Amino acid sequence: MKTPIADLLRRYEEEGFARFHMPGHKGRAILGCEHWDITEIAGADSLYEADGIIAESEGNAAALFGTRRSCFSTEGSSQCLKAMLYLALQSRSAGTPPVIVAARNVHRAFLHAAALLDFEVVWLFPAESRSLCSCPISAEMLGRTLASLDAPPAAVYLTSPDYLGGMADIAALAAVAHRHGTLLAVDNAHGAYLRFLTPSQHPMDLGTDLCCDSAHKTLPVLTGGAYLHISRRLGEETAAQAKHALALFGSTSPSYLTLASLDLCNAALAGELPARMHRMAQRLAEIREILRGRGWTVLESDPLRLTIHAPQRAHALAQKLRSGKMECEYADGDFLVLMLTAENREEELQRLLSVLGTNDAPAAEAEALPLAKGERALSIREAFFRPHETIPAAESLGRICAAPTVSCPPAIPIVVSGEVIGAEAVKLFHRYGVETVEVVSL
Repeated sequence: MKTPIADLLRRYEEEGFARFHMPGHKGRAILGCEHWDITEIAGADSLYEADGIIAESEGNAAALFGTRRSCFSTEGSSQCLKAMLYLALQSRSAGTPPVIVAARNVHRAFLHAAALLDFEVVWLFPAESRSLCSCPISAEMLGRTLASLDAPPAAVYLTSPDYLGGMADIAALAAVAHRHGTLLAVDNAHGAYLRFLTPSQHPMDLGTDLCCDSAHKTLPVLTGGAYLHISRRLGEETAAQAKHALALFGSTSPSYLTLASLDLCNAALAGELPARMHRMAQRLAEIREILRGRGWTVLESDPLRLTIHAPQRAHALAQKLRSGKMECEYADGDFLVLMLTAENREEELQRLLSVLGTNDAPAAEAEALPLAKGERALSIREAFFRPHETIPAAESLGRICAAPTVSCPPAIPIVVSGEVIGAEAVKLFHRYGVETVEVVSL
């Protein structure tokens, strides 16, 4: 597969142009990669008006992912999810209200989108919660919610895989959404690679209409590289608006280093990378069984994630790995999460097994967490733009949340902007180490 962006950057360096343009380093080494870091020079195309090499490379990505259109982002899924929500709102039937039905474990960028685009949210909560990161939603639950609404929402919005690796039944949920006359939009930030397993487990192959992938999370792409995917089920009119939607939320100075890495990833995905992914997924399945045999509680998850449930010990496990020169993706009081790709080596897996060793602690059940279903006092937009103040989380009971204070990872809010902070939320603040909260000023 051709790599037109990377090819232009190579030629530009080789031909020795004097750079009387941005950026200021002029291609000379500080980090060592500056010679490929350019701006929109002649022939380089423009990300949001692409009709040259970027358009060609995005076309290659669309062919690889089997979509009507796939667009590049250099600002991660945060930019892409805002754009896909904009597209969903623009695509809704005339006269229907701007409403999104969403599973509660959204990334905080979803709340930023709600504040900027001024839509209302109907929240889907799980029957019970074992982690802030997860929000399992059944097709039956979604069907009841949609049937209770006066009009179809602009979209149903899900996060899958979630931060612990839980995967929604996308095919069943998509069927319910379509039956009720709405779209399914999926934050697939952690699952770009799923398209390239056999069979594909990617949301776009399971009935999703709009989807965002963080390429950099699971593919060999620089940080910030991401995709906005538009299904063949949607019309050309929606696909034609994709660049406008992305431009609303993106910088006019996209990183060509990141674009080049997305371009080169196309070639890797068209080559032997999927086979290496498959082998790693098989090897990780073996690792999971080894660890279970050693007494560890290993959760079912997406194929390239290892999630260990270790109540009150996960932070200590993360430190133990750190002492063995290994860094996990995420750890909280109960769960340790490690993300693998085809680029991990067998030596690293052996070291992981050696450091984890055998779990002699008695198995413990995951503790049920309170559901923080705060009463809505203001819209998300109103709460974001009202004057606000920072107060200790322990003193926040009864106040209205302004901008949620959350760490990244996992960047999942306990309380949503505009909601009254209840006793359940205060307990969760303490559990997840949230010490201060932004509230609407009195």
